[in-house]
Amino acid sequence: MTPHPATHPLAAAVLPPTLTQYALLALGATLLTCLLAVLGVHLYASGKAQRSALENRLALTTGRESGRRRHFRGIDRRLRRTALGKKLHLRIASTGLDVTPGEFFVYVLGGVVALWLIAISVLAPFFGPIAGLVAVWAAHTFLNWQRQKRIEAFINQLPDLSRILANATAAGLALRTALGMAAEELEAPAGEELATVASQLAVGRTIDDALGELSARLPSRELVVLVTTLVLSNKAGGTVVGSLRNLTETLEERKETRREVRTMLSEVNATAYTVPLLGLGAMIMLNSMNPDSMAKMTGHPVGQIVVAVAVGLYALGFVAMRRLGKIEV
Repeated sequence: MTPHPATHPLAAAVLPPTLTQYALLALGATLLTCLLAVLGVHLYASGKAQRSALENRLALTTGRESGRRRHFRGIDRRLRRTALGKKLHLRIASTGLDVTPGEFFVYVLGGVVALWLIAISVLAPFFGPIAGLVAVWAAHTFLNWQRQKRIEAFINQLPDLSRILANATAAGLALRTALGMAAEELEAPAGEELATVASQLAVGRTIDDALGELSARLPSRELVVLVTTLVLSNKAGGTVVGSLRNLTETLEERKETRREVRTMLSEVNATAYTVPLLGLGAMIMLNSMNPDSMAKMTGHPVGQIVVAVAVGLYALGFVAMRRLGKIEV
């Protein structure tokens, strides 16, 4: 006897056609999503590997050009991704130093640790954090000094640069060609900076943008005047030869004036560094004559306050003397 179709044992296992279609659609969507996820992970990994290889090649190329092998590459790559690393890279680039941000960071960190330990062993544990702050300030001051030194060297080359540009323009050469000739004839830092400008012009950047970045990297009144003269002459098509020759004479006079002012203020600047060193020498001499005297003094809150006030006054005097010895010409 044949069972009724409604009571057949396989009837309950057979799904309606609509549910079967939905199940197959969901399964296909799941498989497609997994496939896209795998492809995305693969593309991300390959892109990251290509970027890392490119960074390594650039680092090796820079190391070969400078004649030495770069150190702390992993730290340098991680540091460049941060805001501090980008800012540090720009500051180091403006100084012309042959050092990467990672190397500079490690050197500064080593200096902080060394000065901290020296201050603890020579004076007292209270002076450890102060020595660490002094090391960070010294690194910042060193970068500013190198940057200012490069700016001064570039300013001293501006008369020669203006003269070369005037002669090249008088010979009928375009301003782009004249800048390239100046980059080949002048020494560093002017030659290096103009080579950067020439490279930017070769890839299609405008003269205004390239010279504007140059004045931003090496800010000075003389360079701003020269850049403004070149930009206006390039736009308006004026007598750039006569303007550059007049500017050459002006730059020569300002060069002599800056040298005289720097010589007159050298004593003030030397005093600004000598006074804090005298205070440090007095503390070291007192601690050597009476061992552990600084540790005993800084072991009490009143002594710590007195030392902090004294250090603050020395710092205030240093800043005041540096301000007095800084005159813009």
